[in-house]
Amino acid sequence: MSNSCCNLPRVCGRWGRLQHIISVRAGWFSGTLQDADDVMNEYMLWGQRDSTERSAVELARGLDETWTFIESCLQRWTPADCAKTFPDEWDGQTYEVSRSWVIYHVMEHDLHHGSEVSLILGMNGLQSLDI
Repeated sequence: MSNSCCNLPRVCGRWGRLQHIISVRAGWFSGTLQDADDVMNEYMLWGQRDSTERSAVELARGLDETWTFIESCLQRWTPADCAKTFPDEWDGQTYEVSRSWVIYHVMEHDLHHGSEVSLILGMNGLQSLDI
């Protein structure tokens, strides 16, 4: 797959999909859901077009820290909390999205791009992910 076929910046780079997963997790949970966290705010910047490519160590830490942050949110939120909505702008329109919707959306996003990473690893003779 060439970089020209991707409409998301840096997603097709060497490990760009992982960097994209990290920034999207942080963006939805810390940004959209307004569960502000300084570390997550830094990870959101990883999705910017001019963001530098991260090392394997940084990517592993980013995956771990964003998942730990999500897990702490899930442990803290009640079912009523999950029904709360937040404004999200997409394509010039503002939508109200619930925490439940964001949880599902991030999960499907992780599965989609995580499967791509797993396929790439397997195609290169490396251990694929256990998704």
